[in-house]
Amino acid sequence: MIQKKHIKKFVIYTLTSLSISFIISYLYISSPKILDSFNGTLRDYMFLFRGDVPPSNSVVIIDIDEKSLDKIGQWPWERDKVALLLQKLTNSKIGAIGMDIVFAEKDKSSPHNILKDYNITNQYIKDNDKIFATTIANTPTIVAYQFQIDAEDYLKQGDLNIPAIVVEKNKQTNDEYILKAKGVILNIPSIQNNAYSSGFFNNIPDESGMIRSVPLIIKYKDQMYPSLDLELIRASLGINKIVINYIKNGIESISIGDFFIPTDRYGRLIVNFRGGTKTFKYISAVDILNDNFKTKDIEGKIALIGTTAAGLKDLRAIPFDNIYPGVEVHANVIDNILNEDFLTQPLYVETITLIMIFVLTFLSVMLVTYSPFWVNPFVLLILSFLTTYFTYILMFEYKIVLDLFLPLFAIFISTIIATFMDYMFEIKKERLIKEKFATKVSEDVMKSLISDMNNNNFQSIQREVTVFFSDVRSFTNISEAAYDAKNLIEFLNTYMDPMTDIIIKQKGTIDKYIGDAIMAYWNAPTKVNNHEIKAVDCALEQLHYLKQLNKKIKENKKFESIVKMMQKQNKEPIDIGIGINTGVAIIGEMGSSKRSDYTVIGDPINLGARLESLCKYYDSKLNISDYTKQKLDQQRYIFRFLDKVRVKGKTEPVNIWQIHDYKKVTNDKYLFDISYNKIIKELEVYNNGIDFYQNEKFEQALKIFKELESCEYKSNKNIYNIYISRCEHYIKNPPENFDGIFEHTTKG
Repeated sequence: MIQKKHIKKFVIYTLTSLSISFIISYLYISSPKILDSFNGTLRDYMFLFRGDVPPSNSVVIIDIDEKSLDKIGQWPWERDKVALLLQKLTNSKIGAIGMDIVFAEKDKSSPHNILKDYNITNQYIKDNDKIFATTIANTPTIVAYQFQIDAEDYLKQGDLNIPAIVVEKNKQTNDEYILKAKGVILNIPSIQNNAYSSGFFNNIPDESGMIRSVPLIIKYKDQMYPSLDLELIRASLGINKIVINYIKNGIESISIGDFFIPTDRYGRLIVNFRGGTKTFKYISAVDILNDNFKTKDIEGKIALIGTTAAGLKDLRAIPFDNIYPGVEVHANVIDNILNEDFLTQPLYVETITLIMIFVLTFLSVMLVTYSPFWVNPFVLLILSFLTTYFTYILMFEYKIVLDLFLPLFAIFISTIIATFMDYMFEIKKERLIKEKFATKVSEDVMKSLISDMNNNNFQSIQREVTVFFSDVRSFTNISEAAYDAKNLIEFLNTYMDPMTDIIIKQKGTIDKYIGDAIMAYWNAPTKVNNHEIKAVDCALEQLHYLKQLNKKIKENKKFESIVKMMQKQNKEPIDIGIGINTGVAIIGEMGSSKRSDYTVIGDPINLGARLESLCKYYDSKLNISDYTKQKLDQQRYIFRFLDKVRVKGKTEPVNIWQIHDYKKVTNDKYLFDISYNKIIKELEVYNNGIDFYQNEKFEQALKIFKELESCEYKSNKNIYNIYISRCEHYIKNPPENFDGIFEHTTKG
């Protein structure tokens, strides 16, 4: 049974984890772009945790910085100064020059252009644009242009030519993943046409405004064009072919010679940033113009000409810095490619992420389910840490970028849902416990205990209680008549269920079931007013109910063998004896540190048990002690004095009383089969006989008891024989110092 319960719980939680996993997986598959920003932010923190790493010595940045603007003047400079900058770099054996600037308009400061505005032409007047274009043609310079991605009211259209061949390998008809341009801002024709090649310098931030990846290719007018960074490397290597490798769901990679550059499906490179601002070598442009630099700092390298001056607005946000020069983004890309130090996100990453979601969800749910409640926060923290650490190692050691947000979200939501389910299960369990507890105590007692758990109600105390013992008569015969153990248990439960209900209804607490016996008590753990009356009323209600219960048992064919056995003995299927006593007992939790029981102990409890066992001796159904009788309403019940005895285990004598029934019973349904008037008359005569007996007038007492014994109707068929026997004994053997006490040397 327990095993089935555990299996059922495991199945429920497994189905829950699967449901969570499918929902999160659907979110991952259907809305990847919505999650990009979250995943990007988490990767940003990983970059910050990793810290700066030294770049290679392949890229140098020629900076149009505040110092240069201060010395030379505001931007834009005269083109002949920029031409001089290119020439000095070339003379210093630079490998390649990339212009992170677009010259979309003519140089307004050029003398040639100024005079032209006045219709003055002279071939000997200096033309800065021509000088600049000629310098570009004679230096390893790759110029830049800018694509217009979004639709605008005015788009500049132009034709682009690059000396490279772009091969689209395994191209699919569906190119929805390819970034497309709607227009282009080019350099003026003299510059654009004299350059060996050109590339776009678009750095497109994601929805959060952060640069995390950069496009290496963009489609424009049905042609694919490389970025400035890609074209710089291609030109430097002297390779004339760029291969774009497609797979079913977009672009897989871009190849240039031996360089295999993995991209995402959009043709973007995830930038493995080296650090914050000025991680790369910076040389001020004015220092180049003034020859204030070391040739070894630029010889054989790729130089990027850009600006860090705030007023020129070429600043971006990256994981390391919110104000980061755009030119250094290009430096990072070139450094990544040259060193083949790529962060990749191949398509199988989606499969890994989905597997992680399912595994982490299952682990979270099961760990929460089978761990103590206080462990739940640690499950959340430890799983989140391990997942983040795994993603971090995979990213920086193996260069594979996983989407971290949804796996972490899966851990979080799974932990929350599993905790909530545990809470609901605990509520259900608490309800079941309450229901089970309610079978042992009354509802009022149960509510009082639960609401007052912190007030030490379970600590051991001394309190007056009324204890109740009942026992089924001839149970050995019943056991023999039952054809198997199951039949016997069912028979017992048929009796126990209504008896228990009556005890609880009368606000009693079930202490234990001892085979066919029941032990209960009143006034503990919570106080019960008139607990003696409630205990006696409970006993009488049970005795009255036996008539109805025996009728049901006789009609039940399952118990036919038991009924026949008892009929042979001229007995009802079930008959019981009840003993009730009142006294101060010890109440509390008792047992070992691993298992305890809330119970009552003490002499009053022992006496209650003896009173029940003496029912057989006195042929009574309900015995009470004098301690209980004194607490009762004397006009409520029909009492019979039974004896003054000293029971086994006690030195002090006690008066024992039998309660026949209430003085008034609805519809005159008394437990005995004679009228109320007859029983009252019988008891009056009986009491006279007891008075004679206790005053050592044994002959007078004997006469009365014999007369009662000879009556056709009597409410107790054995008590008179007991006293007849005693009187005859004492008449033959007169006692010395007679005190009327009979000593029972056995328990029953």
